[in-house]
Amino acid sequence: MMKECGKNSSSPCAACKLLRRRCGHDCVFAPYFPADEPHKFANVHKVFGASNVSKMLQELPEHKRGDAVSSMVYEANARVRDPVYGCVGAISSLQQQIDMLRTQLAMAQAEVVQLKLRQSTNITNSPPNSGSPIMGSVPKGYYHMDLDVDQSNTFNEPMWPY
Repeated sequence: MMKECGKNSSSPCAACKLLRRRCGHDCVFAPYFPADEPHKFANVHKVFGASNVSKMLQELPEHKRGDAVSSMVYEANARVRDPVYGCVGAISSLQQQIDMLRTQLAMAQAEVVQLKLRQSTNITNSPPNSGSPIMGSVPKGYYHMDLDVDQSNTFNEPMWPY
């Protein structure tokens, strides 16, 4: 009969199940790789190897092992998606998105300042009762907005060539 894995389960942990070995009560993997999450250990094993993971966990104090496992799982999943860059690739991509969004935000803020400046200039320079009653002294075309519209997926055009 198989020894207990962990404290209250009768099935082996995901690591021991994948490695096809007996899961003892002192199994270093059991608290962090439960039987109902086999994918969690599979990627960690594929990237780091069971022996290395076991050594890393045994060298750490127990209160730090959970965080170490979380980091290993995150990096392993990233390495499965991007074997060359892993987490660094994801971080780099996100940083590029942040930079692009900051640039767009700065441009939008500058445009708001320009519009406010034009509006205050138009109000102070306009004669009383000029312009339309609704629009006041706002010049024609003042509310025009330049929008870049991607029209490649409109209903009139096919999404792929025939």
